[in-house]
Amino acid sequence: MMGKALGKIYIVLVVLFMYAPIMVLIALSFNASKSRVIWGGFTLKWYRTLFESSAIISAIGTTLLLALLSAAIACIIGLTASLGIYAMKKRDYKIMLFFTNIPLLNADIVTGIALMLWFVKFMPLGFSSVLVAHVTFNIPYVILCILPKLETMDIRQFEAARDLGATSFYAFVKILIPDLMPGIFAGFFMAFTMSMDDFVITYFTKGPGVNTLSTLIYGEIRKGIKPEMYALSSLLFFIVLIMLIIVNISARDNKDKSDLAAY
Repeated sequence: MMGKALGKIYIVLVVLFMYAPIMVLIALSFNASKSRVIWGGFTLKWYRTLFESSAIISAIGTTLLLALLSAAIACIIGLTASLGIYAMKKRDYKIMLFFTNIPLLNADIVTGIALMLWFVKFMPLGFSSVLVAHVTFNIPYVILCILPKLETMDIRQFEAARDLGATSFYAFVKILIPDLMPGIFAGFFMAFTMSMDDFVITYFTKGPGVNTLSTLIYGEIRKGIKPEMYALSSLLFFIVLIMLIIVNISARDNKDKSDLAAY
C-alpha cells in the first residue's frame, strides 16, 4: 500500500517537474505587468497585441505553410521510398535502413551547415531553400513510420487484386493506401511537428526576410522577450493539446467500432 502511494507521489512530482515551466509561461501570458516576478493583475492585452503584430502573423503563416508543404512532400517521397526499401533483399534492406537512421542521429547544426553550403553554391537562400531543407530532414521520419506498417500488412491482398484483373495503380490506391493510411498519417503529423519545431536548420538555410516562429522568437530573445511571446507559446501549447485530445478520442472511437464489428 505504501509502495503504491509513493509511486503515485513520484508520478505526480515528475509531471509537475515537466509541466511547471509551461504553467508559469501560461500564467505570464495573462499577467498585466511585463515583470516576470510581479503579478500585475489578469489581462488579455498580450493576446490582442499578438494578433495585431504583422511580424508575428507573417511568421505564423510562413511556419504553417512551410510545415504543411514539407510534410506533404515528405509523405509522398517517404511513401515511395518505403515501398522501394520494403521490396529490397534483406541485406540491402538493412543497409538502406542504416542510412535512413543517420539523419535522425546526426546533429542538427551539422545538417544545417551542410545544407547552407549546398544552397549557397546552387540556389539562393529563401523560402524555397528552407522548404527543401525541411523536406530533407522529414523524409526519414516518414519512412520509419510507414515501414513498420508495411511489414505487418498482408501483401497477398495486393497480389490477389492483380490476379483478379486490377491494374497496379488501382490495386495500389484501393488496397495498399488504405492499409498504410495509419502509418502515412503518423508520418505526416511527425513531419509537421518536426517542421514546426525546427530552429537550427531553418536558421542556417533561411534567407533575409524569411522568418518562422522559432527564428522570430530567437530574434526577440536577443532583444528581450516580449509578453506577446508568452501568449504565442501558450496558444501553441493549447492547439497541440486540443489536437492530441482529438486524435486520441478518434483512435478510441475507431477501436470501439472495430471491436463492435468483430463482435
